[in-house]
Amino acid sequence: MRKSVWLLSAGIVAISCPANAQDNQSTPQPTAPSPTEAAGVTPEAQAASESDSGDIIVTAQGRRQVLQDVPIAVTAIGGGELANSGVTDIRQLNQLAPSLLVSSTGSEANGSARIRGIGTVGDNPGLESSVAVFIDGVYRSRSGIGLNEMGELDRVEVLRGPQGTLFGRNASAGLINIISKRPSYNFEGYGEATIGNYDLRRVAGGITGGFTDTLAGRLDVVYVKRDGFYDDAANDTTINNRNRLFTRGQLLFEPTSDISFRLIGDYTWRKERCCAAVYVNDDMNSQIDGLNDPAQNNIIRVLRDLGQDLSAFTDGFNRNVSVTPGRGYNGKTKDGGVSLEGKFDLGAAELTSITGWRHYKADQGGDFDYGTVDILYRPDDGSSSRKFETLSQEVRLNGRAFNDKLDWLVGGYYADEDLTLKDQLRFGDQYGRFATCRLVTGSALSPLYNPLPRAV
Repeated sequence: MRKSVWLLSAGIVAISCPANAQDNQSTPQPTAPSPTEAAGVTPEAQAASESDSGDIIVTAQGRRQVLQDVPIAVTAIGGGELANSGVTDIRQLNQLAPSLLVSSTGSEANGSARIRGIGTVGDNPGLESSVAVFIDGVYRSRSGIGLNEMGELDRVEVLRGPQGTLFGRNASAGLINIISKRPSYNFEGYGEATIGNYDLRRVAGGITGGFTDTLAGRLDVVYVKRDGFYDDAANDTTINNRNRLFTRGQLLFEPTSDISFRLIGDYTWRKERCCAAVYVNDDMNSQIDGLNDPAQNNIIRVLRDLGQDLSAFTDGFNRNVSVTPGRGYNGKTKDGGVSLEGKFDLGAAELTSITGWRHYKADQGGDFDYGTVDILYRPDDGSSSRKFETLSQEVRLNGRAFNDKLDWLVGGYYADEDLTLKDQLRFGDQYGRFATCRLVTGSALSPLYNPLPRAV
C-alpha cells in the first residue's frame, strides 16, 4: 500500500552570523546616480539599489539594469518568490511565467520549452531548442539538460521574443536566464526538508562564508526521491518517479574592488523511470467516437487479439499504464561542468569573460508501443544514450559615453559541441504478427486473419 502524505515543508536551519559588519550608509554625493547606473557599478551598489528603492535588477541585456529600463519583454522572478512557490526546476516555472511552458515527451533527456506557444518539439537530440537556457551565463545546449534541481537561486529571467543579438545563442522564441546565488563573505547556512504524497522526500541545504577578506565560497546540495505516479502492474513498479542528486560549489575571489573571479562547479545525477503514457477512453471525446471499438478500428481489434487488455482504455485518471512484461523505462543521467566568470572594471568600461565546459550523458529505455503487446521498445540496459561535450567562451565589453547619452556593448561568442548518439530502438517479439495481421484484417484477405501463434 502506498502511503500518501500531503505536501509539508519545514525549514530546519537558518543561520546568519555577520562578520565585519559594515555601515551601508554612504555620504551624500553631489549627483545621485540613477538606479541603473548604480546597479552597473558593484554588487554592493546593486544590493543598495534593490533594498532602498525596491527596483528589480536584471541582466537581460548583458549588464545590470533596472527592469523598467529594459526595452524587451522580461518576466523577472526573484529567489524569494521561487522559494515561496516551491519551484525547484525550470519545468515548475510554468506557474510563475504564464507565457512559458516546459514539458517532456518520450524522454526527459530532450525536454521542450515553449514561450508564447513557440518552441522546438521532438525527441531528436540534433535539434537545439528555439528557447535557449542559460545558467550563470553558460548556454545549455538542450532544454532537457536544465530539467534538474537548481539549488538556491538569485533570480530567473524569462525573456520573450528573439534574443540573438545580446546572447551567444540565436534563440528565436525566447530565453530562460537562470542566475544562482553568489557566495557571501558572511557565514550563512540553510536547510530544508520536504515530504509529500507518493512518498516524496526532498532534502536541501547549503553553506556560505568568507575564507579571507578577498575569497568566499558556497556549497549547495539537493537530494530528491519520490515514487512514480503511474502504476506498472506488469512489472510491479511505478513510472515517472524522482531519484536525483544535485551539488554545486562556488568560489568568489575579489582581489580588488575592480576585479572579481567566480568559479562554479556543479554535478547532477539522476536515476529515474520516465516517460509512460495512459490510454484514453473515447467516451471523453465524442469527435473520436468508436476509436477504441474493435468493431470499428482494425488496429484495436489486432491488439486485442494479440493480448492487449482493453480495460486499460480508461479515462486516464486512474494512472494505470499498460507495459509489456520485461520492458522498462529505467534511465540514468549525468550532468556536470565548470565555469569561470571574470569581471574587470576598466573605468570607462567593464570587461566580462565567461568560460564554460559541460559534460552531459543520458540513457533511457522505454516501451514505445505503450501497450502489453510487444511491438516496439528501447532496452533500458544503457545501450541507448546521448552524450554532449560543450566548450564555450563569451567576452563582453560595455560602458557609457557622451555623458551617459550612449550605452554601448560589444562582444564575441565561441562554442564547440560534440554529440555522440547511440540508439537501440528495436522491434518486439510480436511485431511481425502485429504488422501482418494489421495488413490482412479489414481487407480482401481477411479470411486469412489468424492472430494466434503458429503451432510448432
